[in-house]
Amino acid sequence: MVRVIVERTFEQPLPIEDLKATEAKMASCLDLYGVRWIRSYWSTDRRRMVCEYEAKDAGAVREVQREAGAKYDTVWTADLREP
Repeated sequence: MVRVIVERTFEQPLPIEDLKATEAKMASCLDLYGVRWIRSYWSTDRRRMVCEYEAKDAGAVREVQREAGAKYDTVWTADLREP
């Protein structure tokens, strides 16, 4: 399993209702593709978001995003650096 980062930008701050709707669509897709959501970070203006997942590869995370209709800018694999 690898860590996968998804970066997103929004022209306007994303309303929490839209986020919850996308999360609900994504829930079944995560299991389907063997992807585990770890955490997400929002910019203080809510126009940028970075999400961290664990999956077999970045392609599985892209499929989750596509199936759920979640817009994203980039998807990339990452190494975890422990302090």
